[in-house]
Amino acid sequence: MSTIALVDDDRNILTSVAITLEAEGFEVETYNDGQSALDAFNRKLPDMAVLDIKMPRMDGMDLLQRLRQKTSMPVIFLTSKDDEIDEVLGLRMGADDYVRKPFSQRLLVERIRALLRRQEAIANDGGEPPEEAKVMTRGHLVMDPLRHTVTWKGRNVSLTVTEFLLLQALAQRPGFVKSRDQLMDVAYDDQVYVDDRTIDSHIKRLRKKMRSVDDDFSAIETLYGIGYRYNEE
Repeated sequence: MSTIALVDDDRNILTSVAITLEAEGFEVETYNDGQSALDAFNRKLPDMAVLDIKMPRMDGMDLLQRLRQKTSMPVIFLTSKDDEIDEVLGLRMGADDYVRKPFSQRLLVERIRALLRRQEAIANDGGEPPEEAKVMTRGHLVMDPLRHTVTWKGRNVSLTVTEFLLLQALAQRPGFVKSRDQLMDVAYDDQVYVDDRTIDSHIKRLRKKMRSVDDDFSAIETLYGIGYRYNEE
């Protein structure tokens, strides 16, 4: 049974979403501000967190920043309809997805399930791994899907599940272009709709992380109006 942490200062949202997730078989922990959630996470991490952005004591952005210092567990942001800047910033900081309020609880459940399935697939190292789960080397890049590790020129890079999947999809066939639609299929469940900006934000965040270990990283090329390509160095 996966444990989902809900962090929101709106008690109505906490109660209704918790009831829905528990009915779907999840264990749910609820917190009404970021600081109380962080205190609990320092004792034991959940399998996934769903965070509101605007909260007292510690907002969702600050909480995400603290979490990304020690874990790549999936995080979904809840944002208001007019918080487009916060959505993009949250993705650049390492959130895996966002859902706008007011939202369909069924859609939120599907996004949670999609991220947990990917997390489980990466963590499952039993038996002979399929081809896509084997260690992949592309120039300076080494990716181990079973251990969810990435190194560039021998230096470790910490990626979220979504960032890992996007980099893996691009690096599997160097020189070949992946459209945004193709990358959406890789990163999201078929029942989950996202727009182009979401993929673009993930790629920007991915580049930033790679450049944190190598200022000259340029292996991910943008082809404007078409998509992205990985160039082996």
